[in-house]
Amino acid sequence: MDLSFNAEERAFQSEVRSFIAKNLTEEMKRATALTPSVFSDPDIGMAWQRALHSRGWGAPGWPVDHGGPDWTPAQRWIFESECARAGVPNVNVMGVKMVGPVIIGFGSPEQKNFYLPRILSGEDYWCQGYSEPGSGSDLSSLKTRAVRDGDDYIINGTKIWTTHAHHANRMFALVRTSDGPRQQDGISFILIDMKTPGITTRPILTIGGDHEVNQVFFDDVRVPVANRVGEEGKGWTYGKYLLEFERGSGIASAKLREGLRAITELAESDLTGRAIDSPDIATRISEVEVDIDALEMTELRVLSALQTGQNPGAVSSILKLRNSEIRQAVTRLGVDVIGHDALAVEPMRPLYKLNHEPALPEDMLTAVPEYLNGRAYTIFGGTSEIQRDIIAKMMLGI
Repeated sequence: MDLSFNAEERAFQSEVRSFIAKNLTEEMKRATALTPSVFSDPDIGMAWQRALHSRGWGAPGWPVDHGGPDWTPAQRWIFESECARAGVPNVNVMGVKMVGPVIIGFGSPEQKNFYLPRILSGEDYWCQGYSEPGSGSDLSSLKTRAVRDGDDYIINGTKIWTTHAHHANRMFALVRTSDGPRQQDGISFILIDMKTPGITTRPILTIGGDHEVNQVFFDDVRVPVANRVGEEGKGWTYGKYLLEFERGSGIASAKLREGLRAITELAESDLTGRAIDSPDIATRISEVEVDIDALEMTELRVLSALQTGQNPGAVSSILKLRNSEIRQAVTRLGVDVIGHDALAVEPMRPLYKLNHEPALPEDMLTAVPEYLNGRAYTIFGGTSEIQRDIIAKMMLGI
């Protein structure tokens, strides 16, 4: 694999840097730096999405006939890496990277014409209705039910751990439309307007102290049958397809590398009493750096596959597994490098007005919330145990 950029790719790199310098405001950058959770607040993330859309870069992984920029794998890599280095906001990936590819692959022409432009422009903000109480890793046991009534489905049930449901105006959800000997065969993929009567959203505060996830209740919610993607009862197939993109279509290594770089600089500073001089800290930094290098190579292979129209397949589980584990290692390093001073940082306190001078510089204040929120990385999107099962079955034949 040739890892050097040619003249055209270096020119594209300069173009990306110029675009970021012009469009990334200090407010966006600071808000992103102080966000310890997965996604930026919508007013920040979607402002960046609109800037990308105006340049034609709103959906790097989409086919060009649906608004994608027709980038090569190298260009995609350059773009993601430069965004990570600059600290750009996390956009609503549930629209661009998750439901968007499903609508492109399985949606009706009417659904494509309506939803895809609204995802690109940032007009629609999506959340994911998958997990339920008692149906997380065993998602096929879900019980939220959609009963056909003429041209509508009537939905009753609940979804949990629904990220940004309190912000979203749309949800894509897996619901049960029939029963049978095989649970997976009775599930359908539905697009829901969150303003529909009968939907109630209740907050769940996480261990990090932030309001990112929710429980959503459906009480006789009417959704048009036209909002079903693909065939009735085939939602399990579409849902698995989506999860492959969720787990394997991003460039996690670039952000992980930037996170490790910041921690390394902190460890080398007098603020931490040169924590880098500890053999344990120095060894762990080196180990994580090697892990990020290995993850990066796997991501490059997946990007090449995506560029030819292939979905990531089982390798997406490898990416999800390693990204989760490395991210936890990075956040654990962060609090260990800061040491006992980390105990002075209350979860999420830096996002609110401080009544006194903080003990730590602003760019260190999110270390504890990031560490606490990071405990969920090996759970959401499919637990690490589930990912290992998928890898064993699909790649090793076990």
